[in-house]
Amino acid sequence: MKVYRRRLVPWLALLLLLVGGWQAGHGAVLYGKAWLAQVLLRDAWARTAAGAGPVRPWPWADTWPVARLEVPRLGVDEIVLAGGSGRTLAFAPGHVDGTAMPGAAGNSIIGGHRDTHFRFLQELAPGDRVVVTTPDRRRVSYRVVERRVVHDGAATIRLDVAGSWLTLATCYPFDAIVPGGPLRYVVTATADRPESAALARVSPR
Repeated sequence: MKVYRRRLVPWLALLLLLVGGWQAGHGAVLYGKAWLAQVLLRDAWARTAAGAGPVRPWPWADTWPVARLEVPRLGVDEIVLAGGSGRTLAFAPGHVDGTAMPGAAGNSIIGGHRDTHFRFLQELAPGDRVVVTTPDRRRVSYRVVERRVVHDGAATIRLDVAGSWLTLATCYPFDAIVPGGPLRYVVTATADRPESAALARVSPR
């Protein structure tokens, strides 16, 4: 029995080493893909801002950069992509179709994952400055005016507003183990005082 155990131990050690190596390699591949995606996104944004029009970050992409989002106090610097599909949000925050373009008049809604690009939302505080750069290099400065947790099925966001608004939304809570869920964390920022508003249902993030 002891001889059998002595022979088994090296094989178990080898198996654990192989599994560990595979997991480490898998993690390295994911990290490498994420790093490469950010390089391609920033290159596409640079070409877009240089006047090349909508530039897809890679040939098969169904999205393109529409804005740059910065929070100076937190050192946040994100490229915002068109659309809010799962494919888009895997790489960057996404601008929700049907809402105002970032930096334009109206309410621009941008969604992102709570455990990656929009994890910083939990650190935003009223009065924080959020800067949006548009493809024509115009910079619009917003101030955070509200943070709230809402139930997705009953939540509403103002769309038809006077002035320029920015709404950032992600799933909640930030430390949830299971993705998704019914709650949303919504941060509202404005560049102008609103005068009128219409309501629209919040899309699931």
